Amino acid sequence: MGSRISSEEPTLPVASVARRLGVAPSTLRTWDRRYGVGPSRHTNGRHRRYGSSDIGRLELMQRALLRGASTAEAAKYALEQMPRAAAAENPETAAVQVEEQATAPPAEDHDVPSRLARRLSTAALAMDFGAVQRMLADTIRELGVLPAWTGVVSPVLTALGARWRGVSAGAEVEYLLAECVYAALVRATPVLREPRNQRPVLLTCVPDERDNMPMYALAAALAGRRIGAQLFGASLPAEVLAVTVRRSVPAAVVLWSGRPATADPRLFARVSRGRQRSRLFACGPGWDPATLPDKIELLGELSTAADRIEHVLVGARR
Repeated sequence: MGSRISSEEPTLPVASVARRLGVAPSTLRTWDRRYGVGPSRHTNGRHRRYGSSDIGRLELMQRALLRGASTAEAAKYALEQMPRAAAAENPETAAVQVEEQATAPPAEDHDVPSRLARRLSTAALAMDFGAVQRMLADTIRELGVLPAWTGVVSPVLTALGARWRGVSAGAEVEYLLAECVYAALVRATPVLREPRNQRPVLLTCVPDERDNMPMYALAAALAGRRIGAQLFGASLPAEVLAVTVRRSVPAAVVLWSGRPATADPRLFARVSRGRQRSRLFACGPGWDPATLPDKIELLGELSTAADRIEHVLVGARR
């Protein structure tokens, strides 16, 4: 009975596995030839095909690569965690072991955010849109918006961005994850019927700033505290931003800059004109505290930024 189950286990050719993992078929052949992380079966003695245990081993290898291991180190880790001999003897057991190992990697990664980050990156690398969506929803529900952003989502986005920077092949993984993150943060932002603040806080990026995702996370976190915000995800031209502030009359304005090249302190003078004064905040690593005008407060990381905005607008947290 065991041999019949083994022979009927579904298998995939090299091209299909490459698409699933988001790598080139030549990369899989190289990993097989150099490191022994390849398919265990042949079809009719000719074509090599990957079983579930083989794919699971490759997924373990990808997790190690994402954490910064070299290709050789990642292959060694995958083979140690799931030896090929054991997998060949009982592929069904091996498939279960892969699922267990997804939540039990090396000892230094036992904390929850690291476990969730590994699972999220694996789903993204496999281009599994549904799995990525579910992972993001579960992570936000388990940790909360800002801990999920700081401990899981942002590190994975950074790692994937660095991995594919300057390379067209593989960048689709980063784009897929970004789209899913935007959607997850919007879903995590409740519509407030009765916000605690009478006038909203306006959240936006400085002109030419592309890294707007932190503002989505901050808007979701503030909404969770019943702080009403007006979020402009797309960076507004300076003149449009000035008109927007004048017409919406926000209680506070938060300008995000992720890069020094986009951080222009003169922007605050443009948005502060008019009879109705708003509290002005700079936020993000692009700002230099030494260049900010007087009375412009530089917010720290997003968790402390949310605390400070809440305190300024409505006082103590409820």
